[in-house]
Amino acid sequence: MPKAIALLSGGLDSTLAVLVVKSLGVDVTAVTFLTHFGCDISDTSSCSKNPFPAAEKFGFKVKLCHLADKFIEIVKNPRFGHGKNMNPCIDCRILMLREAGELMRLTGADFVVTGEVLGQRPMSQRRETFPLIDREAGLAGKVLRPLSAKVLPETDAQKNGLIDREKLFDFYGRSRKPQMKLAEEFGLTDYPNPAGGCLLTEPNYAWRLRELLRSDPNPAIRDLNLLRVGRHFRAGRAKIIAGRNEADNGRIEALAGPEDLLLRAEGCGSPIVLVLFDKQAGPLSVGAGKDMNVDPAETEETAAAASICARYSDNGHLPRVTVTAKAGSRTKTFDAAPASASFLEEHRVQRPEKQSQQKKKKKEEKT
Repeated sequence: MPKAIALLSGGLDSTLAVLVVKSLGVDVTAVTFLTHFGCDISDTSSCSKNPFPAAEKFGFKVKLCHLADKFIEIVKNPRFGHGKNMNPCIDCRILMLREAGELMRLTGADFVVTGEVLGQRPMSQRRETFPLIDREAGLAGKVLRPLSAKVLPETDAQKNGLIDREKLFDFYGRSRKPQMKLAEEFGLTDYPNPAGGCLLTEPNYAWRLRELLRSDPNPAIRDLNLLRVGRHFRAGRAKIIAGRNEADNGRIEALAGPEDLLLRAEGCGSPIVLVLFDKQAGPLSVGAGKDMNVDPAETEETAAAASICARYSDNGHLPRVTVTAKAGSRTKTFDAAPASASFLEEHRVQRPEKQSQQKKKKKEEKT
């Protein structure tokens, strides 16, 4: 019996690819790759859905593989460049296929399967890109894309008679109708709606990541996770993150370290505000922010955080709001004036074009 390793995101296309080769008598082991940028089975991007229910229903094996630092490095320095935002799509596919190839060789599998459809994605799913990706991954001739196989050159598995080419498909382009029809034939009913891609394809998230990498080329995993939470600001030599809701507040508190500086407005609904000092800020700046013997309002970073906290609290309409700063077991309570709209816009971490649009809108409102 032929054996294959399949890349499985849990989305419609990759699941169908597994089911197609499995229906042709291939022993399939699927591998789901995880990253810190939305390709996790608890997320809702198109790169991610829990693969285990489908595996249990249709009877195939799934392995999880976290790409960790390998993926972070290609995000920072992709050999084949970024897409429109921070998505290193070609390098991403090469990395995943390279890892799948290692598993193929370790398990004695014959080839690798992906759910890619020719013409579906503008950067990585082009006719001229597939051979490049396969070659760079060390898998030339070894990657079967069953959903588009009939409009692609024959692979080794087809040439050697392991797979009947006539039982594969000729899907092309962005329409999902052929896949949905095939899913119905297989009895596959639970699959996610199409989405734009992982977090790296989202303009706002990508801008936050670029801004983080400028201040810290080697961010901690915690810092990457925080990019997905709350409102982000820069003041002095610190990043300030303010929760938007209770879910954000809980996430910020969970990700904060034991000595990180947290602020909350007293006596009203309030965001949790986290202050993260830059690594190169030096002990004086960090010490000032965390030393509760010093008035937190006297430091630029903490004063800014307190004003942001006050602004987004339920008492943000008042001239002064009582705010408590906490670092470890130490606390300090003081009054802060809510930040003005212009202060927020000046310090907010956001795309320049979005900032320009907001300024233009304000100018039009004044006139």
